[in-house]
Amino acid sequence: MWAVLTVVGFAFQGLLWLAIIGIILFVGTFLFGVIRSRTRRRAS
Repeated sequence: MWAVLTVVGFAFQGLLWLAIIGIILFVGTFLFGVIRSRTRRRAS
């Protein structure tokens, strides 16, 4: 039983880290797009 719980725990922790990295990359891409669109508006 403990072996199953250990494997599930590692899998959940790994998925949690992937989710955090994905959220950070999503927010970074969104901010990059917003900043880029603002600089284009000022230039034109």
